[in-house]
Amino acid sequence: MLAGGNAVDAAIATGLALHVVEPHMNGIGGECPVILHSAESGNTYAISGQGTAPKAATVDYFRKEKIDIIPGDGFLPATVPASFDVWITCLGRFGTMTLGQVIQPASRLAERGFPVYPTLHHAIRQNSERFLSEWPTTAEIFLPAGRVPEIGQVLKQEQLARTFRALAEAEALSGGDRARGLQAARDLFYKGMLARRIVEYASTHALRDASMKKHTALLTLEDFAEHQTRIEETVSVEYEGLTVHKCGPWSQGPVFLQQLQILAEYDLKAFGHNSADYIHVITEASKLAFADRERFYGDPLFTEVPLGMLLSRDYARNRKRLIKMRKASLTLRAGDGFDIPMHRKGIRTRRGDTTHLDTVDEAGNMVTATPSGGWFWGSPVIDRLGFPLGTRGEMFSLEPGHPNCIAPKKRPRTTLSPTLVTLDSRPLMAFGTPGGDQQDQWTLQFFLNHVHFGMNLQAAIDAPTFHTTHFPSSFYPRDASPGSLHLESRIPLRTRVELKRRGHKIVVERPWSNGRVTAVHYDSQNRVVSAAASSRYQTPYALGL
Repeated sequence: MLAGGNAVDAAIATGLALHVVEPHMNGIGGECPVILHSAESGNTYAISGQGTAPKAATVDYFRKEKIDIIPGDGFLPATVPASFDVWITCLGRFGTMTLGQVIQPASRLAERGFPVYPTLHHAIRQNSERFLSEWPTTAEIFLPAGRVPEIGQVLKQEQLARTFRALAEAEALSGGDRARGLQAARDLFYKGMLARRIVEYASTHALRDASMKKHTALLTLEDFAEHQTRIEETVSVEYEGLTVHKCGPWSQGPVFLQQLQILAEYDLKAFGHNSADYIHVITEASKLAFADRERFYGDPLFTEVPLGMLLSRDYARNRKRLIKMRKASLTLRAGDGFDIPMHRKGIRTRRGDTTHLDTVDEAGNMVTATPSGGWFWGSPVIDRLGFPLGTRGEMFSLEPGHPNCIAPKKRPRTTLSPTLVTLDSRPLMAFGTPGGDQQDQWTLQFFLNHVHFGMNLQAAIDAPTFHTTHFPSSFYPRDASPGSLHLESRIPLRTRVELKRRGHKIVVERPWSNGRVTAVHYDSQNRVVSAAASSRYQTPYALGL
């Protein structure tokens, strides 16, 4: 922004930098859904930053492999890397700068390095045995001299820096034509040398994964060449005079909107903030919305998702009737009366595998993006390129006929879920968080804190959070904890006791442990922009210029 860029340029530069400094949470080989408000057009867009399944990824293939749940590690669950094309698409359509300009900070961070901070140190240490024994290309970068780097030690990623430079150089060779330059960089990644190296490495190295078998990637050069980032209309509802925008049902985004429609039937402020009634109602609404996610959501290019019904107020009123104020639900019932099976297959212990960013500028451009996937603990670094592939294919179903059943060129129903809010078609606020299935629970509470209780952004973020893991996880091994209710310990004991009395299975979490919400706000009348970030997880921050 100091160099004259807009919020879109800033978002891309931030996203690329996050690929470097949070390699345990995201990478350029992963995915990144984006919602963007353009000051020039006055429109709000959803940008599909989710890679698609390879053409070889069919139900029959997994049946032959005797796999009933797609593993969440190795090369088998890799979809086409989407993050880089998202940045190229946003930059070409809505940005003002060159790729060379916005990639420069990330390239510098990769080449010169940065000090290892505690959460990164922990992630490297937690995975160091696998890096050393199975993934030597990852160990070469993240275990310098064969050891876990100390906190404060400078970590360099020279291979990734070379990849970034190659992309910038491809653009520079276009002779100053911005559109041709961006296309040249994109072609290098999806049709040229980078695509060839990825496919060559991932299709010739068989890796042991959670299926206890060895598999190579199913990706081909054709899968890369045919990849396309879609610019779509958002899905939205009106709430308290505001328009809340989400990505479509190829994400879990509509869950946020379904919860709002149910909660609109209550006087939430009268319950009192984080009272037993308040937490109970929100939790029960979440269970109903996530039941519909399991039953109906999938890539709308492949399946008909009844969003008109799911987001209607009449439907919400019918769903509300299932909520009993004095009794927690222990089943998971979709809107068509189907009870979602909840099998406890195991416990997924990994956390902190996503990041988030929001930007806004004085003109009213606003971006909210959730970079994820391509994290170093899910898949090995591609030799000489410095980054791993994503594993988002683990979120596909293998049940024929299911809306989220795997199919060639289909997007898995991702958990990634940025949110943008407009007022009278003008941008008002944007926000998001890491957290997998919990994203649209923690951000919902932030939004309600701000709208109903008048908290400023920081207070709304800092308030104690809660969430349920009542429904099947989107991640391998798809575990569920029926009736669960996780509460940060700052929620009073008497509230926890009352919720337990109603049948919730209480799990007390550390006082500042859940969510990593960041948010921006744009006051168009007074021309004031503001931002806030959670103090959870050590690394988030807000910056104003």
